[in-house]
Amino acid sequence: MLQALSRFAALSLLLSRAAANLNLPSDPVCEDIKDAVSTSSAVFYPGTLEYSKGVFHYISSSSDSSNCVVEPGTAADVGVILGILGQTKTKFGVKGGGHASNPGFSSTPGVQIYMGRFSSVVYNQASQTAEIGAGLIWDDVYAALEPHGVNVVGGRVSGVGVAGFTLGGGYSWKSNQYGLTIDTVTAYELVKPDGTVTTVTPSDEDLFFALKGGFNNFGIVTKFTLKTFPQTQVWGGVMTIPFTEHSKVSAATANFAANVTDPKASIITTFNAVAGVGQIAEMLLFYDAPTPPDGIFNNFTSIPALQTDVKTRSFISLVQASPSNVTTGQRGRFNTVSLQEITPQILDVITDEFLAKSTSLLLGTGTFVSYDIEPFLSSAYGQSASTSAYPSTRGSTILPLNLYFAWLLPTSDSVFHDAIKESASTIAAAAITQGQNAVSSNVVYPNYATWDTPLEKVYGANLPRLEAIKASVDPQNIMGLAGGFKF
Repeated sequence: MLQALSRFAALSLLLSRAAANLNLPSDPVCEDIKDAVSTSSAVFYPGTLEYSKGVFHYISSSSDSSNCVVEPGTAADVGVILGILGQTKTKFGVKGGGHASNPGFSSTPGVQIYMGRFSSVVYNQASQTAEIGAGLIWDDVYAALEPHGVNVVGGRVSGVGVAGFTLGGGYSWKSNQYGLTIDTVTAYELVKPDGTVTTVTPSDEDLFFALKGGFNNFGIVTKFTLKTFPQTQVWGGVMTIPFTEHSKVSAATANFAANVTDPKASIITTFNAVAGVGQIAEMLLFYDAPTPPDGIFNNFTSIPALQTDVKTRSFISLVQASPSNVTTGQRGRFNTVSLQEITPQILDVITDEFLAKSTSLLLGTGTFVSYDIEPFLSSAYGQSASTSAYPSTRGSTILPLNLYFAWLLPTSDSVFHDAIKESASTIAAAAITQGQNAVSSNVVYPNYATWDTPLEKVYGANLPRLEAIKASVDPQNIMGLAGGFKF
């Protein structure tokens, strides 16, 4: 390991020296930023490792060739950067972990802001909170908190960024117990579009509400303060099951969704197709204790599996058993349907859609087709009036089915985008026909929604309030220079 690190350091030095001897491209706005920020921050151009890291997204269609990468090191410098970008009307992107699935949501042909230097995790035992930098992935957070015997409500698979995940809502293994990630935020360190650095707490009712699902419309968040909860070892892992057993997987999933009420228990059922490998089912099982109650997962563990690593383990070990970036370097798209129930009938429709789409798309440039079924209890939402930008109502349970397609060539982008939208529409229509009437009015999970989803479908009745807050906080529409769902 040390030898590998030494080789990497030597390569970095050689590339940096080579870049210094080249006439690298420069950009007037990037140079203005470079001259204005403190020594805690830096600007990088194409041809450097830092630039490549700054623009990188694991889904290649979400990356862009930016004029430069800016790595701010302080919140004050973020304010300086926003001031220059606003004055010059320069397009920009803000990237945390680089997990955005929509093109242009955290990338740009202009100035790429990479938040990687905001990388601290500070645990406060007295307040039972953790201050978490916006440049981290959840793996980093779990590793930092593990020695303290506590955890936060964060991502379920390895490699997911803290910032986008939290600003979009955040479904977690612990959501049945504590709600969405946004429900556990106690404060945001926010750089407003005018460059002002402020701490947003519940006392700022409008802005606190808006940041809970409203992404980057109101400025750039540099730090999140989240509630922490005691964390023991957990039980769970991944089962890989032959697709010939899919009827048993569906039956077990429907039974779990209808009958298991223990908030410590959670699952994700996934139907995956991989080019050159074929179609399989995968079960992600989770129980928030070293041993689950007898019988709660028996319908799953009794299914013949090709491979299983279900066991008692640390929380981070369980998360890292499921990497999110299996299609690194390929193009990709997410989409979603907000189901009301997970029934045998809708699982049949999902299975049929999976078979049809994976069979046709993998004959072309497709490499990966995935349908992920995610049951949650109503306790993940609460029953109070809306307290966050997403979801717009807490009175109904939203079960976010995730569709994920990956492919190789840019020329196939429209084919796969159309296919994933068509498939989601087919499943939604079938659910409504089967009596899941709330599907027609349910808002969709913004972290799964395609880039062209109407804002009304993402934010529902909250949209007018969010538009008013946006106009108040950002009258010059500086954040409109960045991508994403825009009010």
